[in-house]
Amino acid sequence: MELGLATFADLPAGMSPQQRMRNLLEEAKLADELGLDVFAIGEHHRPDYLISSPTVALAAAAASTDNIRLSSAVTVLSSEDPVRVFQQFAEIDLISGGRAEVMAGRGSFIESFPLFGKSLDDYDDLYLENLELLLALREGNPVNWSGKFRAPLENASIYPRPVQDPLPVWVAVGGSPQSIVRAATLGLPLTIAIIGGQLDRFKPLVELYREAWEAVGHDPADARVAINTHTYVGADEHEADQRFAPGYLESMNRIGRERGWPPSGLPEFQALRSPHGALHAGSPEQVAEKILYGHELFGNQRYLGHISLGSVDHADVLKAMERFGTEVAPVVRAEVARRQAPATA
Repeated sequence: MELGLATFADLPAGMSPQQRMRNLLEEAKLADELGLDVFAIGEHHRPDYLISSPTVALAAAAASTDNIRLSSAVTVLSSEDPVRVFQQFAEIDLISGGRAEVMAGRGSFIESFPLFGKSLDDYDDLYLENLELLLALREGNPVNWSGKFRAPLENASIYPRPVQDPLPVWVAVGGSPQSIVRAATLGLPLTIAIIGGQLDRFKPLVELYREAWEAVGHDPADARVAINTHTYVGADEHEADQRFAPGYLESMNRIGRERGWPPSGLPEFQALRSPHGALHAGSPEQVAEKILYGHELFGNQRYLGHISLGSVDHADVLKAMERFGTEVAPVVRAEVARRQAPATA
């Protein structure tokens, strides 16, 4: 199973954007040095998040890393031009020597729609059309395509071409069954973001994906699922409560006020990091056990931990990353390998 990290590059009050960018690139470099498999950066258009263009940050990370795969988390495809998305990720792929990935999604915020002149009335249709075009672009030149929201492409040649053929495209969802079935039908790998509740509540969604995958004739062995959760690796659960909980709760409550969620405190945090809850926070042993519990439920091929969250101190993020890479990852990899080893007679 691939193990990696995701971040939205939260911009805490009092921190300059320049400092946050330095911190972000330090996180990407450390993830690579730790031998992790993936580093993913989100797209937002708000004052509390740094990155409005993941491709720019991923290109900088590509130039300072050697092995780690580099992904968006997500590219808000509904409000993007798929031609530019493809071209920019192709360039990241060239810079990195074939390590770029697009994680396409609708996004959890809507600020990009008015910013780029898109109508929320077209929320779903824009996403579907842009995903269709993005997949057509990666098939190769020339491209012939027409749709509703942009000018058609007639014998168009799109350059540059990436190292990888095809350029990997994942579909990210929060739990929409329609989106899950669509990803399976298109033969695309799936990322499920789990930010609340009990992990087993999401098992039927993974089962739906695999059922839909097989129903259209795809090889079951090719189906790929990634699970993304909030994560923090402390020396013990007490340190996780101290170092991670305040920043996590501040971030979630800030968003919750916008969306009408009830406020959360330490009891809710501790309930979420209980053995079956969505939050992967605690000691290295506890986090490893939680990831492996999720693997039992989902049979996922990738896990992404979202450590750098809210106002969690940068030094604490780096320490948690080190524990994730040196204490959690070896345990998880060894156990998954054991589970997947062929039975001996």
